[in-house]
Amino acid sequence: MLYYMALLLLVLTATFSSPCIDEIVCTLGEGAFGKVVECIDHSNDGTRVALKIIKNLERYREAALSEVEVLEHLNSQDEFKKCSCVRMLDWFNYHGHICIVFELLGLSTFDFLKENGFLPFTVDQIRHMAYQICKAVLYVHQNKLTHTDLKPENILFVNSEYDMEYNAKMKRDERTLKNLDVKVVDFGNATYDHEHHTSVVSTRHYRAPEVILELGWNQSCDVWSLGCILIEYYLGLTLFQTHDSKEHLAMMERVLGPIPGHMLQKTRKRRFVHHDRLDWDEHSASGRYVRKHCKPLKQYMSAKSSDHDQLFDLIQKMMEFDPSKRMTLEEAIRHPFFDPLKERKNERWA
Repeated sequence: MLYYMALLLLVLTATFSSPCIDEIVCTLGEGAFGKVVECIDHSNDGTRVALKIIKNLERYREAALSEVEVLEHLNSQDEFKKCSCVRMLDWFNYHGHICIVFELLGLSTFDFLKENGFLPFTVDQIRHMAYQICKAVLYVHQNKLTHTDLKPENILFVNSEYDMEYNAKMKRDERTLKNLDVKVVDFGNATYDHEHHTSVVSTRHYRAPEVILELGWNQSCDVWSLGCILIEYYLGLTLFQTHDSKEHLAMMERVLGPIPGHMLQKTRKRRFVHHDRLDWDEHSASGRYVRKHCKPLKQYMSAKSSDHDQLFDLIQKMMEFDPSKRMTLEEAIRHPFFDPLKERKNERWA
């Protein structure tokens, strides 16, 4: 504990270019909350760890303490470390800065996509990653929690080392990961079933329709987010590229069909509705933008095969408008898309 507190003092007061601070390797990320740095833990045989340092502001401090509580619970229930949720190693409060020590992981799936020129993952890669993510989030749900902020940035590779190959057809270098194991991170907004549910959750592009319509939400909003993530892995790009709620709903309709009338009837967002339908002008500039950038879901398929069919069937069931009809993660992990993984596992044990 004293080691980390001393290290934090260095992080807060020194520049990273200082040659005398060899415990701090680099900055892994920065955001409104603070920063994450990679450190060497000399008190533990030189183990490398990630130190998340939260700004000394009440709203960020509260979220950090909530994350600590959630991770203590999740990690304690995962005795054999089978769950693909990030492991918290330690935490402390340094003069109002909540600091959380995590196992060191690799790049986020978003950062890997970005550094690889937004080249989509293959269907087999998606299958391997999606199964782990579904099982991790199912574990979260079984512990009466909703993550509420699932997105490619919050799914990290355990190790993002890769091989580089030249694609002569595309005339570009492409990175191929050596290890597809992933973990879910960032539980600062995770919410227990019994806790107050704020009206708006999730990062915009992964936000479920019931959240936008302020109809209330539950664990099924995580499933919608996962559907958005899987199609992004398949395309290499975000499906719903917008910052406007009504335009977002119009994009959903363009991809998935009409929003159920009973959802539009119940919403308090009356400016979104006209005669129990989405109030949307297809001929406006925004309407033209939606038609240009979105198309029916199945039209995004790049190949006709059972693998692609099954992946899109899984995505479509995850992105069911009505949360009461949306696929659960118990159902998701039993989906035929994941059968090849189970067959390979059985072959290894045969």
